[in-house]
Amino acid sequence: MPSFLRLGAGLAVVLVAACGAPGPVTPTPAPPAPELAVAPARVTPAFARQVAADELGRIPVLMYHRIVAKPRSVYDRTPAEFAAELERLAAENYVPVTTADLVSRNLDLPAGTHPVVLTFDDGDPSVFTLAPDGQPAAGTAVRILLDVAAAHPRFRPVASLYVNEHPFGGDGRALRWLSDHHFEIGNHTAKHTNLRRATETAATTAIADGDALIRQALPGYQPSTLALPYGAQPRREELALQGPGYSYRGALLVGAGPAPSPCSRAFEPAAIPRIRSQGSGPEAEYGSAHWLDELGSPSGRRYTSDGDPATVSYPLSGAEPTAACAGVGLAY
Repeated sequence: MPSFLRLGAGLAVVLVAACGAPGPVTPTPAPPAPELAVAPARVTPAFARQVAADELGRIPVLMYHRIVAKPRSVYDRTPAEFAAELERLAAENYVPVTTADLVSRNLDLPAGTHPVVLTFDDGDPSVFTLAPDGQPAAGTAVRILLDVAAAHPRFRPVASLYVNEHPFGGDGRALRWLSDHHFEIGNHTAKHTNLRRATETAATTAIADGDALIRQALPGYQPSTLALPYGAQPRREELALQGPGYSYRGALLVGAGPAPSPCSRAFEPAAIPRIRSQGSGPEAEYGSAHWLDELGSPSGRRYTSDGDPATVSYPLSGAEPTAACAGVGLAY
């Protein structure tokens, strides 16, 4: 797996033209992803053009809740649907990263690949349950993700899981296992509080209580992102990131579209949009199948890595990056 390198000031910028327990699931293999070009020691404009690099492009942040055999709402997906979506992502050269990676601009990916963030709200046992052998139970989202990643070496088995009190059926081992295996544990407030309806004091208390629960379960762990219950921001939006007892780098909406690149001037850490995982049915135009089609189209403006963590490559016609990502320009 590639190591991750945080981007910051002084980077080179290349301008390039142009819940019952489900049973085991055997993912339907997608066609193998094509071989990717290997980035040179320092990316050149010609190489960035070759791989169509655009590190100011859009990133899908996918939102899941339950993975169950009999969905009850558009927020549920079956194990087979979830496996098929992961297979599609792998075949289209997506590489999972966490929300913490996204907000930290920690996107060291192979050239020609695209980041995707897999997020799970509410700590449902269908997402993660430990079997008697201490491994993720068959049919759960984490087990399916691990199985798909095993078949696709570039597809990293990581995700961001946003929890309330008593996550994953109250199993005290769950958060430790996830943290030990490089999954991000994020805050979803202790009691799934609607922060828009709450008073300012109640909103900050709800966030701080959720933060404290994670820290108690994982001594030394520092949650860095928040998924807003119902996508509802506090009345003062900045309280999603900073308040008494907590400090975060990013907050997730429910949303209905891709997120801007963290190097884009359009990126708002306190209001990161997400895409509901959905293939068809009511409001499917806001779902993942629609947006993955859109992002993969010639006009989709999808984030594509240049393979060099020391550069930020993007089309000459694109807007310039934020000051945090700006550096030496190499235009042609």
